[in-house]
Amino acid sequence: MLLCGVCGQALSPEEVAAGYRRHHLRPTNPDLPPCCPLYGATGCPPRCVECRRHTDTAELGPPAARRPPSPEGLPECPFCGEAAGPELEAHLWARHGHVLGDLGPGENMRDLELAQQLQTEEDKQQKSEEEKQEREEFKKLQRQYGLDNSGGYKQQFLKNMEREVDRGRMQPFDYHKRKADMMESLAFGIDDGKTKTSGIIEALCKYYQNENKDVRRVWLSAGVDHFHTSLGDRGWGCGYRNFQMLLSSLLQNSLYKDCLRDTTAIPSIPKIQSMIEDAWREGFDPHGASHFNNRLHGSKAWIGACEIYSLLTSIRIKCQIIDFHKPTGPTGTHPRLFEWVLHYYSADNGSGAKVACTSKPPIYLQHEGHSRTIVGIEEKKNKTLCLLLFDPGCPSQEMQKLLEQNSDGTSLKLLRKYLGSLKEKQYQIVAVDGVLALEEKAARCHASQVLTSEKIP
Repeated sequence: MLLCGVCGQALSPEEVAAGYRRHHLRPTNPDLPPCCPLYGATGCPPRCVECRRHTDTAELGPPAARRPPSPEGLPECPFCGEAAGPELEAHLWARHGHVLGDLGPGENMRDLELAQQLQTEEDKQQKSEEEKQEREEFKKLQRQYGLDNSGGYKQQFLKNMEREVDRGRMQPFDYHKRKADMMESLAFGIDDGKTKTSGIIEALCKYYQNENKDVRRVWLSAGVDHFHTSLGDRGWGCGYRNFQMLLSSLLQNSLYKDCLRDTTAIPSIPKIQSMIEDAWREGFDPHGASHFNNRLHGSKAWIGACEIYSLLTSIRIKCQIIDFHKPTGPTGTHPRLFEWVLHYYSADNGSGAKVACTSKPPIYLQHEGHSRTIVGIEEKKNKTLCLLLFDPGCPSQEMQKLLEQNSDGTSLKLLRKYLGSLKEKQYQIVAVDGVLALEEKAARCHASQVLTSEKIP
């Protein structure tokens, strides 16, 4: 007959065959002192799986009576409480082997080492999978934002034209002609103008003079050309196209003639990329430059408000970035953005005329994933506001409908954006307001460097 080495009771044949790793099943006896300190006065459950101590059985007597005092510093046996000293492992297997299992200590240690090895390998595999997933996500972001070294405007233009030829949408003669035009445009750094629509602001002024339905007042920016994305920048060129729109207005304003003396025509997208790199080399926005590894030219990298600000400031055009970092109205709307635009256009146009064709440049509007150009704002008869936006994603064929003299206003749906239409989490705008002196330009450059040093630990 085998006895339990913990409580001294006889083990049944079934319990011996099962090879219990803890003491055998025993009924709960509330009259005895608690077997397990985790379960209190009710005693331990039929099979104690939370502890390995059995200190209260009548067979062994009270703990104080059966445990010799442990010399200070020597470890105690977790089962019987005896001082085992350095021979603790041998004591455990000699006195309480059935509790630990039927295997010998050597075999049990090998099992433990195998378990640890398996766990280590599992951890390594999990870490490897996580790192692989992170690399894939990073590459996906690089592709999304044009930072994957897959070429820039020229490469995409040629690739998309070849696809058009393969699909029968373009004749080989047209392909070679457009390729030659594109190469000439890139050589001179000037936009080819094939996506440009001019005269829209002037047409809008005439339309609003005769519109009597629901518009109380309207403010329009100075003249601005619309540019839409082409085969070379589709999917990533909105920031560059909006800069072209803004620049087309500034070139018509004599106030900025001195700043733009080296820019007599609208630059191509690769040229704009080089201009931003020049601004970085002057010291503007080093933090933003590091994000692009100080290189834009030859890439399909997206740009935003900070790059537009750096470029304008580097050519001494005074501008500011205003950040509407959270909604200020119900259901995620931004009424403060609308109010700011209204003040921008109406501040110097206090006359009561219904249509105010101002001298204000258009406003660059940025949100996550896209950017547009604000060219005016309507005030309805019910006091609600409506922004007028030029979208680079809108084709020239649609924008040219706004030039028709018999327009009934239906084409304005392309431009109108009401409060409920702009519900991104945050917006940024870049607004132009004059010319910088050389000292002011240097101060702003220094300020962007100080700001960067504060951001980077």
